[in-house]
Amino acid sequence: MIKNLFVYSKNLIVDKKKVHNLVKSLQLELKFTIQSLYINFIDSEKIKEINKKYLKHNYSTDVISFNYSGSNDELDGEIFISVEDAERFAKKYKVSLEYELNRLVIHGILHLIGFDDNNKINRSRMKKMENSLLNRNNFALLRSE
Repeated sequence: MIKNLFVYSKNLIVDKKKVHNLVKSLQLELKFTIQSLYINFIDSEKIKEINKKYLKHNYSTDVISFNYSGSNDELDGEIFISVEDAERFAKKYKVSLEYELNRLVIHGILHLIGFDDNNKINRSRMKKMENSLLNRNNFALLRSE
């Protein structure tokens, strides 16, 4: 388990130890440390509230990241992932929910280490890195029955 990494999953669909394993792998590959990192798996209603309150967007989204330290190599932040939106995108793109949740954790981490998707060039660069990391770090994040 990674010190200072906290995983919250209200519906307990996500296996916290597996999230720790994914983040540890990303940490080794991307060379960042963790001062404090919260990864929250929530519903679309909650992420819509967060999106509206902090980003002034009145809609649900799949992932939101907040970097509190301003540092790209010593993370102090939070990642919010909407499991409902992840399920919707998994169906849309014909991938498993596990694959989509992996992608969202990776996407959130990339935002925290300085990647951005605010324009076409940055989005392309971030997507390329996301896909590369996903191919090497496709962990099973859901609890097995």
